[in-house]
Formats: sequence, C-alpha cells, structure tokens
Amino acid sequence: MTITVKGAQLSPWLLLVFSLPTGRASQRVEVWRKLQRLGSAPLGNSGYLLPNDSFNRERFEWLATAIRSYRGSASIVEVQSIDNFSASQIIGRFVAARTKDYQELLRKLLRASSLSRANRSASRIGRLRQRFQEIVAIDFFHSPLRARVEEVLDHLQNKGPSSSASLETSVVARKNYRGRVWITRSRPGVDRVTSAWLIRRFIDPKARFVFAAGSHLPRNAVPFDMYQGGFGHRGDDCTFETIQKSFRIRDRKVVVMAQIIHDADLGDQKFGRAEGLGIDEVLKGWGRMGLPDREILERGIQLAQGLYSSLP
Repeated sequence: MTITVKGAQLSPWLLLVFSLPTGRASQRVEVWRKLQRLGSAPLGNSGYLLPNDSFNRERFEWLATAIRSYRGSASIVEVQSIDNFSASQIIGRFVAARTKDYQELLRKLLRASSLSRANRSASRIGRLRQRFQEIVAIDFFHSPLRARVEEVLDHLQNKGPSSSASLETSVVARKNYRGRVWITRSRPGVDRVTSAWLIRRFIDPKARFVFAAGSHLPRNAVPFDMYQGGFGHRGDDCTFETIQKSFRIRDRKVVVMAQIIHDADLGDQKFGRAEGLGIDEVLKGWGRMGLPDREILERGIQLAQGLYSSLP
C-alpha cells in the first residue's frame, strides 16, 4: 500500500498510525473504543482515517498523546491519496459505518414506538435522541438513512410520553412587537438570555430589556419568562420555544437551539441535548460573582450567538 503525502496542499485525510506494547490489552481496547466514538475508518493494518479538519486533528492529537503515555508510539499523517483506494471508496467506508449505526438505532426506535404510551418515558426517548446526535456528529458524508431515522424519531417524540401536551401557541405579527420594551425577571438564566437573543436576532434588533422591580411593570412592556402573562412556559414548552412558535421562526439552527434550551431549562432530557447545560452553569456563576442583571443578559446574548454560530 502506497500513501502519497503532499505538504503544500491541504490533504483530505488524516491517518493515525500507532502501536502499543504487548501486555497492554486494556489500553488497546480503550484506544479502539475512542476510535469508534470518533467515527474513524480502519485502513487495513496501517491505522485509522478521519477527514482532515481542525476538529478531527485535535481529537487525533489527544488520542496520540494518550497512546504515547501508555509507552506506545503514534504518528498523525496528512494523506493526499491512497493508490489502491479511490476517494469514493474511502467515503463509502464512512457512509457504510454510519448507516450501520443508524440501522441499529432505527431498530431501537421501532421497538420504543411499539411500547404503550405509559412505558414510553421521556428519558427513554431522550437517550435515543442523544444517540442520534452522537451519530450525526460523526456522519461526515451524510448517510442516506439519517433522514429516515430523524423522521421516525420526530414522529415518536411528537406522540409524546408526557401526559401534559403542549398548549396551542397562537401566532403573532412581528411588526407589532418592534420598538417595544421587553421585561423579565432578575438574575436571568439560560431560557431568558437565549430568549432575549432570539428577540433581538429575529424580531427586533433594537429591542430593549428591563428587569421587573416588584409588581410594577412599565407601560406597554412585553413580559417574557414571567410567571404570569406575556411569552412564557406553555404546556411542555420553555419560553424560547414559545417565542419561536409564536413568531414562526423556522430557521433550522433555531429549531435545534430550541431543543438545546428546552433540555437545559426543564431538565427532562426530552431531546437528549446537553449543549445548553454548560451555558446555564456559566450564567449561574456570573450571578454568584455579583454581576448586574444587565451585564449577565448581554454576556448571555453573546453566548447564545456563539452557540448559534457553532451549529452546522
């Protein structure tokens, strides 16, 4: 097998070549499991391949460091071409591996779908959703089965294991909410700061936010994430979801963010999304540091924009 490496041009593949001393069986299994989680494809006895980008390079670098700590050897090579495998053949290996993962998940989804409503718990569906997200993260070349699995998962989730279905959300006109002051509770958390970001990004770029002082509400202010009135939790939805649905914000990334914020705010693992938990902890930390409400909100809006930008 001949591998051609061209340093002057960004190569499409990263190859991790490694060896471990005999007697390191447990470490060998550990490395193999990490390679599986990374979605790498074996290349004969030569090593493991990943598409060449900064994310995958970092993962390989950390794994190589671990291998060397086990007294093994590891090298990461940028590969331009492989003489006995075409690019389409290599891509086919990745697609076949992810298709197998999706098939296994689909079987679990169909079994869950056959359960009674009482036995179809939110945590069970959340775990299945989380597994789906794990596969999507390493589905570098978009297996054709992905759409089918997502369709079944959405259908299962929409059936809903919960006894309290989401209340009907009425649609409102964005033009009626421009140039308004929005009011919320003090010490904003993940639902409130991301809702403020959603308002500024998709409803009114010049929206102003104030915090409630006792029972006094500014005239014509729009409450959000308050305990009474305005845009807040409705049925199983958090405030972010309510605003998204009320204003018909159909941006693909916002739909994903709604799932992330739901799980972080309500903690029911409905969507198997853990990305928002870190943001929530950061906001709580800023609160404990004594930062003013307005500063927490503005910093949180920047975090929300970063989350939005990070989504594929």
